Amino acid sequence: MSEKNSKHPNHAAELARLNRAIGQLEGIKKMINEERYCVDILMQLKAARSAIKNIEMNVLERHMQMCLVKAGRSGDDNEINNKVDELTKLIKNFS
Repeated sequence: MSEKNSKHPNHAAELARLNRAIGQLEGIKKMINEERYCVDILMQLKAARSAIKNIEMNVLERHMQMCLVKAGRSGDDNEINNKVDELTKLIKNFS
């Protein structure tokens, strides 16, 4: 599924968001170590999970914008079918 020789989108924004999510997770670890109220911990876990989900969706959107469009423009039916299959598998994994 990995293509080493093709041009990939810049994911600098996603890296920044991941760093924020890592900060959230560190904060949650601290809350657990401090034996904070479970509901507060759960709310923070939900927020961190939501942040990760948003990052996933951004990466998927960029993949569709760049990789799928590139395959479509190539006119190569095999490449198009491979990208559609790849996207189908990704969507099934996210469901």
